[in-house]
Amino acid sequence: MIIKRGSALLLLALGLGFTQCKNEAYQQQAAADTAAIQTQQEYTYETVPGDPLNARIYTLKNGLKVYLTDYEEAPRIQTYIAVRAGSKNDPADATGLAHYLEHMVFKGTTELGTANWEKEKEELDKIEALYEQYRNTRDEAQRKKIYHQIDSVSGVAATYAIANEYDKLMTAIGAKGTNAYTWVDQTVYVNDIPSNQMERWLELEADRFREMVPRLFHTELEAVYEEKNRTLDSDGRKVAEAINTALFPTHQYGTQTTIGTVEHLKNPSITEIKNYFNKYYVPNNMAIAMSGDLDFDQTIRLIDKYWGELQAQPVPSFTVAREKPIQQPIVKEVLGPDAENVSIAFRTPGINEREALVVQMISNLLYNGAAGLIDLNLNQQQKVLQAYAYDTPMKDYGTFRMTGMPRQGQLLDQVRDLLLQQLDKIKKGDFDEQLIQAVVNNDKINTMKAYEENENRADAFVTAFIYDMPWQKFVNRPAEFADITKQEVVDVANKYFQNNYVLVYKRTGKDPNAQKVEKPSITPVAVNRDAQSPYYKAFLAKEAAPLQPVFVDYKKDITEAKLKQDIPLLYTKNKDNGLFQLYYILDMGTNNDQKLGMAVNYLKYLGTDQYTAEELQKEFYKLGTSFDVFSSGDQVYVSLTGLDENFEKGLQLFESVLANPKPDQQALNDMVAGMLKARNDAKLNKGIILQQAMVNYAKYGKKNPFNTLLSEKELKAVKPQELVNIIKSIPTYEHRVLYYGPRETDNLIAVLNAGHQVPATLKPVPAEKVYPELDIKQPTVYWADYNMVQAEMLFLSKSVPYTKDIIPVVRLYNEYMGGIVFQDLRESKALAYSTYSYYGTAAKKERANYLLSYIGAQSDKLAEAMAGMQSLLTEMPLADANFENARASLRNSISTERITKSGILFDYEKAKKLGLTYDIRQDVYQSANSMTFDQLKEFQQKYVKGQPQVILVIGSKDKLNFKELEKYGKVKQLSLTELFGY
Repeated sequence: MIIKRGSALLLLALGLGFTQCKNEAYQQQAAADTAAIQTQQEYTYETVPGDPLNARIYTLKNGLKVYLTDYEEAPRIQTYIAVRAGSKNDPADATGLAHYLEHMVFKGTTELGTANWEKEKEELDKIEALYEQYRNTRDEAQRKKIYHQIDSVSGVAATYAIANEYDKLMTAIGAKGTNAYTWVDQTVYVNDIPSNQMERWLELEADRFREMVPRLFHTELEAVYEEKNRTLDSDGRKVAEAINTALFPTHQYGTQTTIGTVEHLKNPSITEIKNYFNKYYVPNNMAIAMSGDLDFDQTIRLIDKYWGELQAQPVPSFTVAREKPIQQPIVKEVLGPDAENVSIAFRTPGINEREALVVQMISNLLYNGAAGLIDLNLNQQQKVLQAYAYDTPMKDYGTFRMTGMPRQGQLLDQVRDLLLQQLDKIKKGDFDEQLIQAVVNNDKINTMKAYEENENRADAFVTAFIYDMPWQKFVNRPAEFADITKQEVVDVANKYFQNNYVLVYKRTGKDPNAQKVEKPSITPVAVNRDAQSPYYKAFLAKEAAPLQPVFVDYKKDITEAKLKQDIPLLYTKNKDNGLFQLYYILDMGTNNDQKLGMAVNYLKYLGTDQYTAEELQKEFYKLGTSFDVFSSGDQVYVSLTGLDENFEKGLQLFESVLANPKPDQQALNDMVAGMLKARNDAKLNKGIILQQAMVNYAKYGKKNPFNTLLSEKELKAVKPQELVNIIKSIPTYEHRVLYYGPRETDNLIAVLNAGHQVPATLKPVPAEKVYPELDIKQPTVYWADYNMVQAEMLFLSKSVPYTKDIIPVVRLYNEYMGGIVFQDLRESKALAYSTYSYYGTAAKKERANYLLSYIGAQSDKLAEAMAGMQSLLTEMPLADANFENARASLRNSISTERITKSGILFDYEKAKKLGLTYDIRQDVYQSANSMTFDQLKEFQQKYVKGQPQVILVIGSKDKLNFKELEKYGKVKQLSLTELFGY
């Protein structure tokens, strides 16, 4: 899987701020200067004063870097194994290699994943030789003959392979999020493990990275083909590729993509992949990053025990290709089915340069989601439908990008000009200098929030390692960021942001250059579900000290009180830092009043009797607080979050917005026009068409919650005062208040009673319009036409209403079938890159549960994919090893899960909707060990097998096989007008 981490997470990982830490042992010696400190075990490590993570950084004798931070929020550890090599290190004639290697690392070793390594190796060697022959052959007839041989030998090799043993072991120990990602500078392997499984995990990972076995190569290659086809169906990916190709005509950031070219994917080289592994997957080019419930001394001893024997090797140096300056705008055009937009991108310095930090500041000054120039001048004033800006730091260079979506009738060139005008303001210094300090303060807050999660703490280590950034420099970046002056911002903006940009027009239309990776002929291979390697058995035989679960006790973990007018207050204390979250929750939404969602959206464009809309955004941003109102079908959330030291000021401002919004006719006109344009754009989005419009149509019929909307005529008839009255009425209805923060209860009650403005008597919420769920009486296939390479399908079956009695077996079924579906449709049959099936339980007790299964495949694989999924839903395979793993995974996961912080409040909210008074995980945990496969099968036969289903298909009309679709029920095309209601 390719993951380009978003700019926001990377900014958080750059350590712009501080957070409290629970590692008291470290705090006792934190006053020491950055130094190498000798422990009794003779492991040296580095620390940095003022480090918010209280990290220790070790370097083993073989060069392996180890980053550790202790954070005892739950008995789990977030782990990353990072390799300082990515797609820029791919050979120019074998692009996509680093990414494909990432897939191969999950296939096992010479001991794990094999029933007979000696015999398997003979066949794998033949396959490797055949691929080299295939790669160097140009005659198509001869290539087909060679590929037939590859397919045949692969079938033999698969009889000795045991698929997914690594994943099964991760499941058994209770690991979560097992995955990996490849990008330009890095390849990173991800696991979130229970803390009592650390030694077993370290041993397994050391074995995994000691050698690479190209097992089940050609079926996995087919999965990569599907991944490539998904990118070819993504307009966003095509825009990004056009930008990078133009910005970097010489450097690998632009000359090759992470997933590789179609030509190179069709001509893979196992030999080149092995060479890459041997060059870069060496300890002195790798790091282990861990954050969680760990003991420093014990952890480093174990890492050294299992990883210390890996041998260091010289790592090839990377020569950075120097790009020539861009002298004038480079204009590109991308065609595709999605809505139109325009992007402007600049080349910027690499992440270790101070100027890259200034670019980050410029990015935040322009767009921070609240008070940036683009936020206020374009989005808040509704001059465009939507616009944003972000920087993407990389090792050798970076990029800075602005993107805008046009309003109805607006030209892309007009959007371009508006974006450039905001950038010109930065270049001229035409912005309030106080905004710089506000950006610094808000980044500190964001980092505090981020460092409450082990994922972000460990990812900070990955950032430092991949970009070769000394930890002291990483920790000192907040101070460096805070020192940036307005003059420096102006100077850097003028240095890097002239007419040296790439301009990409994304237009709606059919791409005449559309590509597709054609489906090779692949015979499904054996996956040997019930076989177990000796390594696998020995691994599971090792025992780990058990951990006991901790369930939420709603009565003990939540303080309940009453505010004035008997408003319920639910409170959980923040013991970690000085941040708070405040929510007013109403049990009413757009199902109660169609105009409520419109009013909530209108609020963001309004000022009050004291502040303009722009001034309000600036005030909230200066206070380090954030205000939001959100409406769903059945609820309204009014929220205020931020620094508790500014709680009273933020609350006063927050309440004034609800009490005194000032009507604005022009803002309403612009908002309505924007809503109409957004509606049209939604009809161009395949995700919205399938996952929302078609699913709602299948569940509720022609008139459903998704397409029940105010008409264009009704929208235009709404008056500003009408919406303002709805806004003002929100606190007048019965509601409850949720608070997570550091305040003591008495103080909180006093502040809220003084500041929360409500009438003497609260009104009951109006009746909700209920949409009855349809019974699915006969098999039906609904399809929608969309210009795309792949076809995507959802199998939907309505089940019984929510009942807590089946929850344990539902959890077990989903755990078990998740692995089976992936193994069968991807590993064995190579039919899809993405596929899943799960039994989803209702969010409200009176609503139905649904079985939902998904597969995305090339259109010419439609028949096989549908038959494969239907077979699994009809006859659930018995795989003893998978079943035992599913049971173990349930118990291990629950025993190490901890619902904490504001999560306690929202878990309680969720439970109340289901009529629960206790943490339902108790039932799952207590049942996990005793449940049998017969019980699972009974559930499957009662609730899954043979249930009437609706199949939803989205794909290109000229590529779909309608005769095949007719086998599954009556086929009906759904027009976009039917689906969207307009």
